[in-house]
Amino acid sequence: MYPVRTICTIVGGKFLQQGEDHLVKYLLHDSRRVSQGTASLFFALKTGHGNGHRFVKDAWKRGVRNFIVSEPVAVEELDDSNIILVSDSLEALQKLAAHHRSRFSIPVIGITGSNGKTIVKEWLHQLLQQDYHIVRSPKSYNSQVGVALSVWQMNEEHNLAIFEAGISKPGEMMRLQEIIRPSIGILTNIGAAHGENFENNDRKAEEKIQLFRDAQTLIFPSDDRTAARAVIAWNEAEYQVSGKHKFKDLSWGRKESADLRMLHIEKDESSASIRTIFRQQEFTYNLPFTDEASISNALTCVCVLLHLGYEAETINRRLAALHTVDMRLQLNHGINNCLIINDSYSTDLTSLKIALEFLQQQSPGLRRTAVLSDFIESGRADEELYRDVAALLELYGISRVYGIGGRITGQLSKHTGSFLFTAYPSTSAFISAFKSSQFYNEAILVKGARVYEFEQIAQLFERKVHQTVLEINLNALAHNLKEYQKVLHPGTGLMAMVKAFSYGSGGAEIASVLQYHNVQYLGVAYADEGVDLVRSGITLPIMVMNTDESTFQSVVEYNLQPVLYSFDLLHRFEHYLKEQALQDYPVHIEVETGMNRLGFGFAETEALAEHLSRTDAFRVQSVFSHLSSSEDPSQDDFTRQQGDLFNKAVAVLQESLPYTFIRHIANTAGILRHPHLQMDMVRLGIGLYGIETVESSLDLQAVATLRSTIAQVKHLKQGESVSYNRRWIAERDSVIATVRIGYADGYSRRFGNGTGKMRVHGKMAPVVGSVCMDMTMIDITGVPEAREGDEVIVFGQELPVQELAAWIGTIPYEIMTSVSQRVKRVYFHE
Repeated sequence: MYPVRTICTIVGGKFLQQGEDHLVKYLLHDSRRVSQGTASLFFALKTGHGNGHRFVKDAWKRGVRNFIVSEPVAVEELDDSNIILVSDSLEALQKLAAHHRSRFSIPVIGITGSNGKTIVKEWLHQLLQQDYHIVRSPKSYNSQVGVALSVWQMNEEHNLAIFEAGISKPGEMMRLQEIIRPSIGILTNIGAAHGENFENNDRKAEEKIQLFRDAQTLIFPSDDRTAARAVIAWNEAEYQVSGKHKFKDLSWGRKESADLRMLHIEKDESSASIRTIFRQQEFTYNLPFTDEASISNALTCVCVLLHLGYEAETINRRLAALHTVDMRLQLNHGINNCLIINDSYSTDLTSLKIALEFLQQQSPGLRRTAVLSDFIESGRADEELYRDVAALLELYGISRVYGIGGRITGQLSKHTGSFLFTAYPSTSAFISAFKSSQFYNEAILVKGARVYEFEQIAQLFERKVHQTVLEINLNALAHNLKEYQKVLHPGTGLMAMVKAFSYGSGGAEIASVLQYHNVQYLGVAYADEGVDLVRSGITLPIMVMNTDESTFQSVVEYNLQPVLYSFDLLHRFEHYLKEQALQDYPVHIEVETGMNRLGFGFAETEALAEHLSRTDAFRVQSVFSHLSSSEDPSQDDFTRQQGDLFNKAVAVLQESLPYTFIRHIANTAGILRHPHLQMDMVRLGIGLYGIETVESSLDLQAVATLRSTIAQVKHLKQGESVSYNRRWIAERDSVIATVRIGYADGYSRRFGNGTGKMRVHGKMAPVVGSVCMDMTMIDITGVPEAREGDEVIVFGQELPVQELAAWIGTIPYEIMTSVSQRVKRVYFHE
């Protein structure tokens, strides 16, 4: 911990306001993640996605009393606070992290490359954790901010550090090198990822290798020509200047020059045996993986262990226990209306905090339960470790904890002041005692070390459904939101449309992410959608597009904000409010400008303005209209007419009302194609889910992936038919797979007989015959490796929804919203 005054000196800042000299333990750049206020230091960072100075007051309200800013803030609103002014808040964060790193002389492994950084880091942790107390980057914290936060975790108990570093443009790696200062370097590979800001791969390699400026050893793949060229050139250049090489390199690959040379590989269905030679001794390493990426990552790890002095036999034993690294937190709907967060692969304090943050984000208003195993973490006293575990559980409002294992049972039972603790000696004991009736309407975190096989426990909580699932990537959703926020004018707010079950992706789960990322409003189609969101803990204001008299009571009870689009609806709602003795109820006014669907006509605006000025029943929150053709260049003149008419209507209403209101007309396409219509707020819908309605430079990611599996494979002879009414006849001997999805799941019958396609093992397979209620048949003759039980992609990143829509002459909205509610939704947070 550092006193605030010491930090001010380290970062070269000056106090705008000085309060108590708090000891700082936590570094923050997100006002929503405050843990211990007076022990936290908030950095107001300015990025392409936003300005952290906007959230200084919010952080102060949550208890933070120490701030680093790079522009003036209202100090009079931040009583009892330390406010340090610097020229660049990010640079100050990095200076502080670099200073902290300089206090430690332990071995530090620094990892960079185009792919595999996080896997190598996590596998090294698996391989070395029984011998070292390791500090490492959480998840994939490898950015300019993430590296600083990772290094800040170092303390006197650690005797090995593993940090990864990622860059996207020239000049970034030198800043990360000054923070990490690795003694052992790993260059995984040089590929195409993040290459848009580099002239070519050679320039990118030269930038990445800057991380190893002070390293004594560098491990790299000699078969990667770009990586090898960069390593050799830099080492030789140093030799020409100083007469010695920059670092000792340790390479692996098939070339004779490789230090760890691969002689032969044999594979079966689930494992690979690699015969190698190292320092003139042959040895065969056995890996529980067969794919090339995993083999490359594992051999990189082997080189690290060889460098650290491990015997080949020891390395081989530990390789056998390696398991895949799932960097995603999985959110499922479980039994008895429970939310289940499955993180059943690891236990350490860093990943526990990340999981608890996600649990808190997704479960407003729900009781929270955690099922935890012993923490597999060496080099630290159990008493101290589990005291910190208990503090995190208390901080994130956990009500019940089920502990599995001897260590957690003996220690956590001492710290149960805020939660009920139940102990079990083993996973099987928990399963034997499990009663589903004990879990109801709560959020449950299932988190255990791999050896405890907690996937069995996760299955107990899951609702039993068929094998078709709609996967929702919540990180992609947040990413897309930020992409659109980048193109908004300063001061323009954002309403996220979550109507129609968030375009089929799930209401409350999507809304929780949007609320977490500070959108201003949510929009739904009907009152019952809004009620469900409020019941699930959403506190954002919710605009209801289609309100009728039968829903007035629930609208008011749940503080929803209705749209008024006609005098009849206005009078009926006004009468209801007066009966309830309510005044100034928030409403939204829809103006008709050319869609000719709902809304007050322009000719009615003067009468509307007069009525609104006289009544005390309403307070207008916003006035809006709909663009009918914002994505169509041939209709731009009409779109401009709509904007002009809307502005005229707004002027009439604003002149009569004694207060201001929000103006909005731009939808997803309008945000990009008609930026002059962004006004006070925009309404973002389908774009949130990574579906582009117009060409743009935005880097959108697919949010939803619809997956199913092959139920059966049949071998048909030429002339045999498939499905109802024999509408498809095999013109050759064919292999047909039956997939577990049909029109009852939302897969339209229009995809039948070759119109639709699905992706199997990366190859397209056409639909054959008629789509059935629960099953669809595809021709996998061209996919010889396909087997029963294999995964099938119906749509997703590899097969965009836009393509499916084009095949059957519809729009992506219809495809997304047609996915049946009987299809299980699974949510991922990476």
